[in-house]
Amino acid sequence: MLSCAWRIRRVAAAALAGTLLAGCGATAEEDSGAARERTEVRVEPIAPARSVTDVHGVTVTTPRPPERVVCLVALCDDMLSELGMTPVATNSTLLAHPRFLGGAKAAGIPTIPGGFLAPETEAVLSHRPDLVIGLADTHGKLAPALKGATTFWPVQPGRWQESVRYLRDLAALTGRTGRGESAEARFREKLARAERDPSDRTSLIVFGSDENFGVATPGTDVTAGLMPKLSRYPWKSRGVQGGYSMEEILARDVEVLFVETLAFGESDGTLSEKLAKNPLWSRIPAVRDGKVYEVNAEVWAKGRGTRSLGIVLDEATAKLR
Repeated sequence: MLSCAWRIRRVAAAALAGTLLAGCGATAEEDSGAARERTEVRVEPIAPARSVTDVHGVTVTTPRPPERVVCLVALCDDMLSELGMTPVATNSTLLAHPRFLGGAKAAGIPTIPGGFLAPETEAVLSHRPDLVIGLADTHGKLAPALKGATTFWPVQPGRWQESVRYLRDLAALTGRTGRGESAEARFREKLARAERDPSDRTSLIVFGSDENFGVATPGTDVTAGLMPKLSRYPWKSRGVQGGYSMEEILARDVEVLFVETLAFGESDGTLSEKLAKNPLWSRIPAVRDGKVYEVNAEVWAKGRGTRSLGIVLDEATAKLR
């Protein structure tokens, strides 16, 4: 049932696209074990730095605190928002969400032409960026063209802990250490509160643009990695070519279903509307009981930073009650 939807979701965690990402982060088994651990709410101090080595061993050095940042991945927009900054240009529409800038203010930020897969190098450099942040597997090819003109930082989060680490590193580079510590503390405290009273319901996140859907799994998806802390979430990765059939989902008695519709161009309906054409769909307990929720894919699939994940926690815990 996957077709290209699996590939779409893994890249769409940053933006709407169809590039296949390599595996990253913890395995599903490791993430399931981590789900049983209590989240540490204490936040270590962040020290300003001109050079950081990130969670994947990438060293980023800037001669001065970066102020003009171009975002090619939504995680960048999320981190800047947490640090009280806005990008000089972006490839994402995440900032239009009301808990970021909102539509009117977000509309004033230039969009990099070329789309997520092929942002134009000349357009990026026209904004005179101190720092460009992109998705490693998708935008790494831009590095040679940007070398010498700006600093390029390829990011690739697979777990929420990695997203937090990226935030801490950007806070160190920008010197906005207090804001970084506060943002991390807010997220950790919210996650700790949520995991103290998990739901006993079985939940599921599905994604796609048509009846060829995919299942978001811990270890390959940052948002899905939170779900075992909030509910019963028995879904494990089967690799980039593997997925779950409607028959398997029906057999798991899913009680709460979150749906991420990935739209391409003009909207032609939601994923849940398209899945309703499958005769097995109506037999899923969540569908039968009216517990199917279309969620904002910009936040749930693409944001992957502490503010986006905080919104996911708010929305998921409310629906799982």
